[in-house]
Amino acid sequence: MMIAELQQLAASLAGTDIGLLELRTPHGHVRLRRDGAAPENYLLEELQGHAGAPGPLSVATSTVPAMPPAVASSVGVFLHHHPLRGTPLAPPGTGVQAGQTVGLLQIGALLLPVAAPQAGVVASMLQAHGSLVGYGTALVELHPSMPPAADA
Repeated sequence: MMIAELQQLAASLAGTDIGLLELRTPHGHVRLRRDGAAPENYLLEELQGHAGAPGPLSVATSTVPAMPPAVASSVGVFLHHHPLRGTPLAPPGTGVQAGQTVGLLQIGALLLPVAAPQAGVVASMLQAHGSLVGYGTALVELHPSMPPAADA
């Protein structure tokens, strides 16, 4: 496994409560362990089955979003737009307020709003329209909104 792939994997894990991930392949054995001193980092231990295996290497997870994403409040189907309308509720680049609907969660005939946890700008939809999602699944990535420019 290449270091870039491991960094991407560590970045994905940083948004979870997974403290240890161990992968075994025909080419070796890799272990990613959350660093208790810096929880946004993972330690990489690449174990090849012999004494010459490298020691821990810090893998920084700099791609972790600064803001929490909007998440699914239940199991259901994530919708970017209302079934009777074709326009997305909050396309990427849209500024949103805390509590504003950024998507819908369909459970049978019921449509539940997916609300922005805080004010920001929609960066991306993390799940495809019509995707089956589970409780707590990250759905919409938000970035902090830029403060208004001061008038000269």
